[in-house]
Amino acid sequence: MKELKKYITDENTGLKYELVGDYYFLAGDDETEERRHIGIWGQRHLRYLRRCKKSTYTALLIEGKLPDYLADVNDQAEEMLFQLVKQMAKDEGIDEVLKRQDQFGWVQRMNSIRSRAMEVVNKEIINN
Repeated sequence: MKELKKYITDENTGLKYELVGDYYFLAGDDETEERRHIGIWGQRHLRYLRRCKKSTYTALLIEGKLPDYLADVNDQAEEMLFQLVKQMAKDEGIDEVLKRQDQFGWVQRMNSIRSRAMEVVNKEIINN
């Protein structure tokens, strides 16, 4: 009795088949597709696209590029938020010394900075 190979490739089509029991089935890709994280910023931008930029949303969806696009937007927004908060805190003299001296005041001022930075990110990246 001839032993069957676990995998075979059709030379005409280039498709790879896997032996399952007594039958060959089309084999899935060996490489697992890595899904990038679509965070809060990506989700907000998705809502904006659906509401205000329907043609862009549809084009990205049809081309299969929507998840990567939203993950990129999320990454850009996170980086911008981080840099803005860091720069605004520096400009306003909020540092570790203030944190040790007046924790409540430090938290208030940092929350204010974060809120203002989020508004900038929303305007510049998310709703654009």
